[in-house]
Amino acid sequence: MSASSRVIPPNTPALPNGSGAAAILSAGIGCFSLAFLAILGDKLLALKAPLTFYKPTGPLSGVSTVAILIWLLTWVIFDARWRRKTIALARVSVVAMVLLILGFLLSFPPIADLF
Repeated sequence: MSASSRVIPPNTPALPNGSGAAAILSAGIGCFSLAFLAILGDKLLALKAPLTFYKPTGPLSGVSTVAILIWLLTWVIFDARWRRKTIALARVSVVAMVLLILGFLLSFPPIADLF
């Protein structure tokens, strides 16, 4: 019997996909947070100094560092909550893609300058 013609028994439990869903969603959140923090770092003087971790690069050093921390933190939290669960991956993928597109659009100066 070939691998493609195997029949899966009806009571076979599905493998949990929560860890994969956590990685996908946290990537979208991380991309959006990078663009959002970049706008905040440029526009708000109150955040410019706290986000300047390395003076020659200005607030970009803090923006990228904080965005990476947000990405990792959300990944750890979602993975801990979803590790043994089967998640609606289509819904998670749509949300992650929307966040990715928003982050991409917000990184363009003409759009970012609107805020």
